[in-house]
Amino acid sequence: MHGFSLLLASLATLGVWYIWRWRSLERARVASAPPGSYRPTLEDSLVGFVTNFFDTLGIGNFAPTTAWFKFRGRMPDEHIPGTLNTGHALPVVIEALVFISVVAVDLTTLVTMIAAAVAGAWLGVGVVAKLPRRAIQIGMGLALLVAGALFAAKNADWLPGGGDALGLHGLRLIFAIGVSFLLGALMMLGIGLYAPCLVLVSLLGMNPLAAFPIMMGSCAFLMPIGGARFVRSGRYDCRAALGLTLGGLPGVLIAAFIVKSLPLVWLRWLVVIVVSYAAVLMLRSAARPAAESAAAP
Repeated sequence: MHGFSLLLASLATLGVWYIWRWRSLERARVASAPPGSYRPTLEDSLVGFVTNFFDTLGIGNFAPTTAWFKFRGRMPDEHIPGTLNTGHALPVVIEALVFISVVAVDLTTLVTMIAAAVAGAWLGVGVVAKLPRRAIQIGMGLALLVAGALFAAKNADWLPGGGDALGLHGLRLIFAIGVSFLLGALMMLGIGLYAPCLVLVSLLGMNPLAAFPIMMGSCAFLMPIGGARFVRSGRYDCRAALGLTLGGLPGVLIAAFIVKSLPLVWLRWLVVIVVSYAAVLMLRSAARPAAESAAAP
């Protein structure tokens, strides 16, 4: 119990640090910006509310948020990963505090998988912040296709059902740590961790419910760290990120303490359609510069 209390205290402290760090990094930019340029729109706040509401119920918020931003042309494509990690960070911290408190899971498994994901994110964000637009478009387009495939597989009951274990040991734990490192790095490209983490722990024989504190705890620790580096680089949309945060916090609380569960099958099929279409748009955007270059005399 002492270990879990320390983990929760560390997470809460990280959330407070992230608020301070975000504000400190943006202070100079705000002072020189036109009045109202940092004020979140109602649309961004609604997107934050809806995506984080369903994120708390297990849908994931990266894929639908990416799809919406792409449909609306809300920002340059290369700013989407930073906006996702920055704006969704605090709502996910609240999710993690809730699920780590109420869902039983082996502490060693939880801490080591979280630590591996954070390490992957720390290295990954430095790479993503320097990638050209086309590389990010290709990466996010492929990520959306994978997300759509995972949602479809979940609805069709093709994913492993999992077992009863609440922790991993030996080679299985080492394997899970390695995959968590990779998933943390991919998070910085805008590739959501929830679905692949759920598949991972189920394949290794864990109770799927145990995936919730693992995947939410991993994201809650890595997103503020990665988000702060995106803020420092300036490669994100601060106005949209603030909207995601302000709308997302009540969305998480309502889902966690009032709604608690919903039948999500049809919503997952809708997400499959939406993110697949967004993936096509993203990959077409990536192909356009190459096509234009080839057509040039």
